[in-house]
Amino acid sequence: MANATMTEKRDNITATEGITMEKLDCVVVGAGWYGLAAAKQFHVTQPECSLAVFDSQSSLGGTWADDRLYPGLKSNNLLGTFEYPDFPMDTATFGVKTGEHMPGQVINNYLKAYTARFGITNMVRLGTKVLVAEHQDTVEGGWVLTVAPHNQPEYKVFARRAIFATGLTSEPFLPHFDGQETFGGRIFHGKQFQQNSDTLKTAKRVTIFGGTKFAWDAVYAYATAGVKVDWVIRSSGHGPCWIAPSYVTPLKKWIEKLANMRFLTWFSPCVWGDVDGYGGIRGFYHGTAMGRTIVNSFWKVLGGDVISLNDYDSNPKTAKLKPWTNPMFTGASFSIMNYDTDIMELVKSDLVNVYVSEIDHLSPGKVHLSDGTEFESDVLLAHTGWKHVPPIKFMPEGIEGELGIPHTPRSDAPTTDLANDPSLIARVDKEILERFPRLKDQPVWNKNYIPLTEQKGISTDDKVTPYTQLTPFMLHHFIVPPSERFLRSRDTAFIGIVSNFSNMITAHLQGLWISAYFAGKLERDPSAAVGDEKSMQQLRYETMLHNRFGKWRYPTDWGSKNPNFIFDAVPYLDLLQRDLGLDIYRKKGFFAEIYDPYGPEDYRNVNNEWMAKYGDMKKLESLGESLGQTSSSKSLSSPEPAHLQK
Repeated sequence: MANATMTEKRDNITATEGITMEKLDCVVVGAGWYGLAAAKQFHVTQPECSLAVFDSQSSLGGTWADDRLYPGLKSNNLLGTFEYPDFPMDTATFGVKTGEHMPGQVINNYLKAYTARFGITNMVRLGTKVLVAEHQDTVEGGWVLTVAPHNQPEYKVFARRAIFATGLTSEPFLPHFDGQETFGGRIFHGKQFQQNSDTLKTAKRVTIFGGTKFAWDAVYAYATAGVKVDWVIRSSGHGPCWIAPSYVTPLKKWIEKLANMRFLTWFSPCVWGDVDGYGGIRGFYHGTAMGRTIVNSFWKVLGGDVISLNDYDSNPKTAKLKPWTNPMFTGASFSIMNYDTDIMELVKSDLVNVYVSEIDHLSPGKVHLSDGTEFESDVLLAHTGWKHVPPIKFMPEGIEGELGIPHTPRSDAPTTDLANDPSLIARVDKEILERFPRLKDQPVWNKNYIPLTEQKGISTDDKVTPYTQLTPFMLHHFIVPPSERFLRSRDTAFIGIVSNFSNMITAHLQGLWISAYFAGKLERDPSAAVGDEKSMQQLRYETMLHNRFGKWRYPTDWGSKNPNFIFDAVPYLDLLQRDLGLDIYRKKGFFAEIYDPYGPEDYRNVNNEWMAKYGDMKKLESLGESLGQTSSSKSLSSPEPAHLQK
């Protein structure tokens, strides 16, 4: 179909299998932080185009949706660092004061206010799951989506452009525990905490399984409710997560802002870091022995301060919560204390027991550990991870490699499968380790590590788990597939596979980047490489370089999964702004640029700056124009799906 005429393309779109499909200029799959930002940015920059947002949940918000607000849920961030740049979370409207963490309900309200403020509320279709996404390999491109509204028949939608924002905490992984059929109590994943919150009142003794921030929250919720907690952290796993007070270092700096201070970002080995214009300084810190000594000292001070502030060694139980990973090699699993009272005092009390062991099996009303310990339990709340692969069937079969999403490693992969290119991997690894010799000395965080699914007493029938050996995401600047098939038609983007302390700023800029990319208005446009073999090779190399970097830089958090980082966020935002043709330096004066931390307020006007630069260019053609539809054709802005219209 590569040479199909406009009429042929239109017929294929509207009459596939005899079904008339609703046609939309853009569809966003997912209505969490990132999906809403993508929808809003597309809508405000391309208001003439039709748009819909599909989400399988009954309310918008992703992690912060109505049925995800578990007891005590709060943001890690304090007020002022957890907001979209152009929609401040003010105290008068939302009731949160300076120096406070935002309760889950406030964030839920904020996201609903955001969608209303920018006119996208009516574009969100809740309770509607995208089951299949089939890419159209035509000149025009686009996607045919099979969607399933709750308790309604499936139907198909044609999306000229699709933004996949399915999130990193959408699909929980809950394994089978030997003996769970006889346990008699409830067993559930942290995602279902709200639906099981009555156990805060009815349970006498609960088991929390896991060492992530979700587990910390659950321990705090049950213990403050007076419920006895047995906290089990895998002895063969990653160990307890890093968790810090909001203010750290001997200078008591606000940690979210500390990570966004340009001066301190230089201490983080970052393969895209030179985009900030300070490559010489970065070269000194990471390319010389003296510089690496300084870098090691910085991370030692930061990690040591957190250990000291939490006073882990003051009690045998809190000592078991001391993190096992090196702070320099820790990504977005690094968390922040956001509790009303001291959780460490709760752990020290008789309400909480801490075990570093494995769950061997369950029996009626009991949990049995691998070291022979057993205890009674009414509830098993398992924080056993998330499936990071988008929960959509992508078609045609085997397109995952070209699309740049996780898939099975293979030695006979086609050349379009970038993630399975061994020669390119070798070249990229060589550059990474030459530029950052410190990364050769990888930390041994657990010499006895065993994937959970291989642990005795644990099993699963799931085809994909957090422990399945898959390739990492392989997307240009963590957003678009580096493939001519997708670059040519500019019809595909992913948003939100990145995680950091500045997710809201990242969502805002990624959303603008995607809209600009769809419109052909990026100053540094990856689609410009199409048809130029040398340029495509360079594009693929850079994509591999950025994505492979995570294996070395953040082996436990990023590794072979999704990009996540902390001190590398500001240079990543610089990278996006450079692509957009915007000035990356947003502070007033050299010293402010170096020492003042970046926050949402610094990116308040990026939309206006971009529109001022590109607003007079030809607008993105609507679907009707691109398909050559006549004025008598059905309106594309109809609020109802075609299959529901009478």
